[in-house]
Amino acid sequence: MNVTAVNIAKPRVVSWKGKEIKTGIYKYPVSIPILLEETDVKGDTVVDRKYHGGKDMACYLFSADHYPYWKENYPDLDWNWGMFGENITIAGFDETAICIGDILKIGNAIVQVSQPRQPCLKLGIRFNDQKVLKDFIAYARPGGYLRVLQPGTVSKDAEVTILEKDPRQLSLSEVFQMLYKPTDIKTLENAILHPHLAESCKNNLRKILSR
Repeated sequence: MNVTAVNIAKPRVVSWKGKEIKTGIYKYPVSIPILLEETDVKGDTVVDRKYHGGKDMACYLFSADHYPYWKENYPDLDWNWGMFGENITIAGFDETAICIGDILKIGNAIVQVSQPRQPCLKLGIRFNDQKVLKDFIAYARPGGYLRVLQPGTVSKDAEVTILEKDPRQLSLSEVFQMLYKPTDIKTLENAILHPHLAESCKNNLRKILSR
């Protein structure tokens, strides 16, 4: 795996259904390295800290491998890296193989995979079509949030190395499926007990379990 692009956003206010919404979803590639800090990417815009930023969601990455699929389905957009709001676009990143708790070295930062991304209104705004939320769920390749174990810089073309595989082997794809498709109780309970799954994601699974 290697870094295709590093992306940050300046705050932008958009009009959506008669409301003014401030967002950091409009991320674009930058030519200089980005700095992964414990709760944020330095210089990036995080507006809604209930769903973005913080120790469990300090950085979001998405696979460059999925872009051809999305370009084919949404050909009229002004395509660039960062379209999904990701800070890091990585070639070769596979959500069915990367697991919660896996520790990666990206550039000179060391990070741990914490949870899959769940699509929200802001992604629909970036795509100018809220239909993308259903498509994102159906495609089930959500990318992943990271907690930063060792702050460091990441630049385009940096190598991505798996330093440690979590022995529980709970993949990003599996957790994402649990959030949107019927899952047996035992599987949900085991996921909630995972020590490295982000607490916000555990809370979502608990809500599903209580239904």
